[in-house]
Amino acid sequence: MVKTPDEIALMRQAGALLARVFEMLDDQPLLGRSTLDINDLVERFITIECAARPASKGQYGFAYVLNCSINATVCHGVPDAGTIVRDGDIINLDITLEKDGFIADSSKTYLVGAVAPSARRLVQVAQEAMWKGIAQVRPGGHVGDIGFAIERHAKKHGYAVVREFCGHGIGREMHEEPQVLHFGRPGTGVLLREGMTFTVEPMINQGTRRVTTADDGWTVTTADGKLSAQFEHTVAVTATGVEVLTLRRDERVPAARRA
Repeated sequence: MVKTPDEIALMRQAGALLARVFEMLDDQPLLGRSTLDINDLVERFITIECAARPASKGQYGFAYVLNCSINATVCHGVPDAGTIVRDGDIINLDITLEKDGFIADSSKTYLVGAVAPSARRLVQVAQEAMWKGIAQVRPGGHVGDIGFAIERHAKKHGYAVVREFCGHGIGREMHEEPQVLHFGRPGTGVLLREGMTFTVEPMINQGTRRVTTADDGWTVTTADGKLSAQFEHTVAVTATGVEVLTLRRDERVPAARRA
């Protein structure tokens, strides 16, 4: 659960490579592409440009390198040649990457074309909620501090936090301890210690927090058909706060949140 400085350095390397994947996607037109085409694009970039391994492929029997969750799909959307990204969609791309034995995990919700203001607002609040949670990461803090900050921000804007899925420890394995719930009470849960690495990845719904899973065993959607958005970063607890290992060049962490 607690990593050595050398292990953190390797995770930092994996995180930087994963950030490059998203920076590549930022320059790609998603409109009109199939989700399978996006999957294949990401696989080529990870394996060729990053000389790394797409860690999700083969994990728990999943056959693809990313999850692509559109509109009312909360998470674990399966790439498909017949699913085309359309004008007005919001799409979360959740990607993992392994380099030299360590894994990084991140996701981003993209706005495609003329997205409705209500959907844009949801996406903005989901991103803010993630940062609210990350801002609570520090040695001596608790996992409950993270979840409380996330849920408080979501509820303030009239949204609900999905409870069936959570952040997780990460390192040599995709899923390690601790579990990082996106709801909770301050001062409760696992005590945070320097060297811990985990994801913060809240899923924020427009309507009910309840979800359903499709017959494919993977695709999770909102129970009421309303929109869902998610953002995710892999972070490390430092001596003085937090380091975002998957931070992209277009992102800026306010000074109060930096390590």
